Amino acid sequence: MATEAASLKVLNARIVACDLCPRLRAHCAEVARVRRRMYAECEYWGKPVPSFGDERARVLVLGLAPGAHGSNRTGRMFTGDGSGDFLFPVLHEAGFASQPNAVSRTDGMKLSGMWISAVVHCAPPANKPTPEEQRNCAPWLDRELSLLRDLRVVVCLGRIAFDGLLAHVRRSGKQPAALEPRSGLVFAHGAEYALPGGLTVIASYHPSLQNTNTGKLTRPMLLAVFNRARQVADLPSQKIAGNRP
Repeated sequence: MATEAASLKVLNARIVACDLCPRLRAHCAEVARVRRRMYAECEYWGKPVPSFGDERARVLVLGLAPGAHGSNRTGRMFTGDGSGDFLFPVLHEAGFASQPNAVSRTDGMKLSGMWISAVVHCAPPANKPTPEEQRNCAPWLDRELSLLRDLRVVVCLGRIAFDGLLAHVRRSGKQPAALEPRSGLVFAHGAEYALPGGLTVIASYHPSLQNTNTGKLTRPMLLAVFNRARQVADLPSQKIAGNRP
């Protein structure tokens, strides 16, 4: 356990120091310099955002990328924006998160049985990383998945995360016929597929304000996904106590 934690810590340090995408690094730095008025007094993170959670996680949550004034400000995935405000209360109810509110890296949030990451670790302009930028970040996901040795389930929040995970499977060399180009698995909310190596992927709409404000994604819909993830991962139902991450 200690070795895995140390390895993930080293990986996160390398992610934070990554400079493979000049466009993204420049955008993150500029957003941090200009700032949004409501966050004018905040010190922005303004760098690639590391993953976080339980190094013995059985469930991985995979998102798209940090939000410009969310994770790019706070330095923690899904923390400080509308997507996180929707996601973390659900994770708390499902027994993965120690508290329903995520506001900063030092707010005491603790995850149990879960690791949270993204296919791109820098906030992209208009939330749209280029294919090249996604490829640049792909080795981080490959390494992360190799270190999460207890992993059983990956919950993909959005189509890009879903496609990013399938791309990882193809890179791994364990590609079944169902993952061949043009015959790939279909993204749909609640879709569930068995992947090579014993992993199960569960797809979900992304908890973006565009989806949650319009009712495309509701709290019961997202809670059902994470309750199913807990069941597939063979995790007991539980609430966890908060402590320092």
